[in-house]
Amino acid sequence: MMLIELSGIERVFTLGDNVVRALTQFDLAVAAGEYLAVMGASGSGKSTLLNLLGLLDRPDAGTYRLEGRAVTTLSADQQARVRRERIGFVFQSFHLVPRLTAAENIALPLMLAGVEPAERARRVERALADFGLANRAGHRPDQLSGGQRQRVAIARATIMRPALILADEPTGNLDRTTGAEVVRLLEMLNAGGVTLIMVTHDTVLGARARRRLVLQDGRKICDEPA
Repeated sequence: MMLIELSGIERVFTLGDNVVRALTQFDLAVAAGEYLAVMGASGSGKSTLLNLLGLLDRPDAGTYRLEGRAVTTLSADQQARVRRERIGFVFQSFHLVPRLTAAENIALPLMLAGVEPAERARRVERALADFGLANRAGHRPDQLSGGQRQRVAIARATIMRPALILADEPTGNLDRTTGAEVVRLLEMLNAGGVTLIMVTHDTVLGARARRRLVLQDGRKICDEPA
């Protein structure tokens, strides 16, 4: 089954007197369960592509179908619901809420979705155990190591059991050993059936993916098995 279908996507930004074509006539099909690395130099369109896939931005032209549903034409509220329920985000800078504990950060998507407190507590407890964070449940982000913060972020990204994980340079703020642990966690989730799309500058990390997509000036210049 195709999870993602992009057709004729155009995204144009105006910066002063300059027109920047971030994506041009961009087509992409990603099957459910794939592991895709998106690579390319700064300004190649990687972040724009990730934002469009995550429904954080809208294209100027073209269509985006997610799980067979045309999502570019949805209202902002409808897109927010799809984003909350079907897409998980993992960022380089973690994006945890500083005043919340690890458990509370993980629980946040469940609270926004209106999941009952008892079910919420059960799922958070399971996530804390699965990601090796049971003894850090009451710690705030500033009391956690970089690797622990990223594990909290991944637990939060997957607590709603999404179909798709979008990871933007997930090891960028981590040392090599800790980064490798985080990548293994993401790859375990992919092995369990979750589609994983990872933006990275790291060629070693890119080579771990089963498919490699390289962008240049808003276009694909390479799309092949890694």
